[in-house]
Amino acid sequence: MTKRLLVVDDEAKLLRAVAVDLRGEGYDVTTARSGAEALVSIAQSLPDLIISDIRMPGMDGHRLARKLRESARTALIPIIFLTAKDTTADRIEGFRTGVDAYITKPFEPDELLAVVAGILRRVERTHAEIARMVGKAEAEEPEPQFVDEELTEAEARIAGAVARGLSNKEIAQEFGISVRTVEHHVQHILAKKNFSNRVELALHVVKPGGLVES
Repeated sequence: MTKRLLVVDDEAKLLRAVAVDLRGEGYDVTTARSGAEALVSIAQSLPDLIISDIRMPGMDGHRLARKLRESARTALIPIIFLTAKDTTADRIEGFRTGVDAYITKPFEPDELLAVVAGILRRVERTHAEIARMVGKAEAEEPEPQFVDEELTEAEARIAGAVARGLSNKEIAQEFGISVRTVEHHVQHILAKKNFSNRVELALHVVKPGGLVES
């Protein structure tokens, strides 16, 4: 999937040059001439990475970065500061804001391209590892089973599914049976337990002692 990059700089020539270099690497590049214009662009479409100058009229790079880090929607977007200012204090402020990298003008295009590619690879590896860990945790989590001596094994499984909030159609799809069969089981369960509706059944299933781990 093509990565979307947003480049923010009030210097038109530099903005065009950076955009050309990035597009030459196959990136989908959007540009903005100010922090405020960048926020409008981000509201319309989230970029995978942002490259921003610091010294811009109105909203500068630091203010833009702080706004992005304050919002859950944009907090994790990688940010690279591209600026002529090369002081320790400025770098420290940028890193405290949550900037991922800092490149000083004038710069070699290959340096910027290498930094962009490195950050995007790191993000992809992080996402892949999170997905792997979540999938492993879900696979290892034991499925709760409802135990009730008055119910058959099939009825107990359906009672547990009802407690999980599944509809008759969803239960039928999960267990590979017809909706009519599910309805038949639910009616039998309600009659056996003297419940008037599915809510009472669900409350009974989640009572202490009603739901046990397999």
